[in-house]
Amino acid sequence: MNAATDYRPDFRLDGFEPVNDAVEEAFWSHIDSDRDSMTTLASHHSPNGRHSFYVIHNGAVTWGIPGQPQLVALRLERDNAAATFSFEHAELPLAAMAQSWLIKRGCPAEAIGLPPGMGTDPADTATVALQQRLMGDGDHFALIHSYTDDTSSKPETTVLLRALDGRVEKPFRVLLEQADLDTFTHTLREGGFESYEAATSWMDNRSSPLPPAAPSTVRTAGPVARPAAPPQVRGRGR
Repeated sequence: MNAATDYRPDFRLDGFEPVNDAVEEAFWSHIDSDRDSMTTLASHHSPNGRHSFYVIHNGAVTWGIPGQPQLVALRLERDNAAATFSFEHAELPLAAMAQSWLIKRGCPAEAIGLPPGMGTDPADTATVALQQRLMGDGDHFALIHSYTDDTSSKPETTVLLRALDGRVEKPFRVLLEQADLDTFTHTLREGGFESYEAATSWMDNRSSPLPPAAPSTVRTAGPVARPAAPPQVRGRGR
């Protein structure tokens, strides 16, 4: 019988040392200490070996503070001559947001798509279109708040964003991703709000459908983004 596939991240750091003590401490604290609970959803490595980009699901988060983002976008930079490395990372609630973060830091958009089997499939064309748009213009918005609920067979993630351009109509956006682990599909929807108070009020009571968002500049980028985390690694409780 073949051994089970190991989906833990391969950081390709054999023979490399952190560039300084601060990087060593930060890499252990934010990344390497949870490596055994991590699943690589997508990765890309530059041909010269200097840069690596990862979308990672951190399963350890589900046992921590409820609702925290479970995805890590990680960019590694190696100095091959000095055999040292540095890194930057972000903890984000949706795969498309992690992909957008990496694309803005030099990762080719076509290289960081999630392969089949790493999560549920988009349930409809609206989900596909919104995921692709988030990959392209995710840097137009600041992340204010998110909540990931993975305690049932229908996990969902709610995200509140604010447009960085103050001229945008309805600058506050709510994203709602809902997964169905019975059908292994998910939907992603977006709503627009004129104020922070209106957005958070909807998130608190959800007594009405998401209001339409104002038109947004679309920049096509890369492959279809899949969901925030593969169902097989989601927690079932705290």
